[in-house]
Amino acid sequence: MRFWSFWFNSFVLSSQYNPPRFVELLMLLLAIAMLAIASILPDIPYLILGLSLVVGASISILVREAIAPSPQARITQLTASLLLIISLYGFADLMYSI
Repeated sequence: MRFWSFWFNSFVLSSQYNPPRFVELLMLLLAIAMLAIASILPDIPYLILGLSLVVGASISILVREAIAPSPQARITQLTASLLLIISLYGFADLMYSI
């Protein structure tokens, strides 16, 4: 029980300390879940939802880094840009295949 209490307190503290980063983390975790479901089930809505969450999270990360840069701003911006390019390519491929 102490283990779960520690994780819950860490979860609450991280959501209060930096809410935008916490929301971006939740969006990326949901995107991973949706893309995993889309790889198992051949339904397009899971893929579209997962790619939309990745686009939203990466744009949010880029805007946050432009407003208030972190110490590792270059790596964060590079990763977010890479995620954005890959997800937009996924959307383009999806539109081409429909």
